[in-house]
Amino acid sequence: MLKKVFGSSVFGVEATTITVEVNVDSGIGYHLVGLPDNAIKESNFRIAAALQNNGYKIPGKKIIINMSPADLRKEGSAYDLTLAIGILVATKQIKGDNLEQYLIMGELSLDGNLQPIKGALPIAVKAKEEGFKGFILPKQNAKEAAIVDGLEIYGVENIKEVIEHFDKGIDIPQTIINTKEEFYKNLDFPEFDFSDVKGQESIKRCMEIAAAGGHNIILIGPPGAGKTMLAKRLPSILPPMTLSEALETTKIHSVVGRVKAHTGIMAQRPFRSPHHTISNVALVGGGSYPQPGEISLSHNGVLFLDELPEFKREVLEVMRQPLEDREVTISRAKFTVTYPSSFMLVASMNPSPGGYFNDPNAPVTSSPAEMQRYLSKVSGPLLDRIDIHIEVTPVPFDKLSDERKGESSVDIRKRVTKARELQTIRFKDSENVHYNAQMNTKQIRSYCRLDKASMDLLKNAMEQLNLSARAYDRILKVSRTIADLEASKVITGAHISEAIQYRSMDREGWLG
Repeated sequence: MLKKVFGSSVFGVEATTITVEVNVDSGIGYHLVGLPDNAIKESNFRIAAALQNNGYKIPGKKIIINMSPADLRKEGSAYDLTLAIGILVATKQIKGDNLEQYLIMGELSLDGNLQPIKGALPIAVKAKEEGFKGFILPKQNAKEAAIVDGLEIYGVENIKEVIEHFDKGIDIPQTIINTKEEFYKNLDFPEFDFSDVKGQESIKRCMEIAAAGGHNIILIGPPGAGKTMLAKRLPSILPPMTLSEALETTKIHSVVGRVKAHTGIMAQRPFRSPHHTISNVALVGGGSYPQPGEISLSHNGVLFLDELPEFKREVLEVMRQPLEDREVTISRAKFTVTYPSSFMLVASMNPSPGGYFNDPNAPVTSSPAEMQRYLSKVSGPLLDRIDIHIEVTPVPFDKLSDERKGESSVDIRKRVTKARELQTIRFKDSENVHYNAQMNTKQIRSYCRLDKASMDLLKNAMEQLNLSARAYDRILKVSRTIADLEASKVITGAHISEAIQYRSMDREGWLG
């Protein structure tokens, strides 16, 4: 007897439906075909134990299981439940009249309990597209899959519940969540707040500009000046995610199994801070069977690279293209996958190996040769892609001991959100541009027009600082954001001069 059960395989951030065909014939043997990996090949041991511990068995017959399409590699242990139910129905141990209406996934423990799977959200999206009535999966992933409207989600704890549902018609409780309500309920503010930061008003201003225009930023300063503290608070002033951004972000985190069971949808912008020993594959994604890297996990959020020169140079260089294109494409001989990577880059670094620069009282000093070697680890092309460079100075004692609270993230976020709303209106006809940092050359020429005095000011700065054409574009983008924060339609000389100040690393004496 032949029976079909449906599972799913996640490829990139999209899912492909897998048809599991179970054929039972006379004879003895268990044959699993259709490019399964080792985890799937081992599934017969887990299935046999789980069935036996729940009063069923794999009968001594010839069982051939094909996972179609047979030329697509299947990986992971999430097909255990699919295969087990297929075997039970094909061997007539249980009924399965409406089996083809459901997509079934889950990893089995030896006692029949189910373990969570990866990629529940993209699988649910595909199941709805292909017209399935319901999706049966482990209870830990049910909230995540229930984000998809129009698909019945059944979270189960044990294979016994699935068997009784098909064999005896006992209903599995359906998981229903109101996606919008769940999303807005979780739009609270993160634990880190700008009101905790003493002093550093100029840096807070920089962070506000960076958040308002989506600009990349690098903080340069000695140890203990507050670079990491400021970076951790940046997500708290970014505009709240839209529902579509939240779904897109949750999808990527779902693929790597990083969505918490109690949340379902991610309402907070991600903040990723990889260690400087990270490999280029871990940063941009890839591997034999590609997975998203840190830059994709920080999509719609912040990627923080602390101690930038300590990262291997080749690791930083692979980031140049994703920074421009806002997506990363991983190509292999047989396939290509594309992951979105529209993130804000926040980097921090000490100005010298010892941490102190041009400070005669510094406890550690560095020779000019050491300085040059240290700074040359960060390439010019990468720095060109960072819109704002700002020096962070240590906070004086009188500011540190001040009891007064600084401006809260809530207040700063209101100004940032207003500036972003202006940009949303400005770019409403552009499909891939949503804020100033994403502007292309044509849009810069259109929206960043300068009067003669401002143009002369910029020309002098370009010549004296020896700036590149890309740096010229960056200054215009940042000045447009500064104007937006003031709700000004035109860019003035004051906006240009402030934007020029935020190119510290271009000045003589830094990277000569």
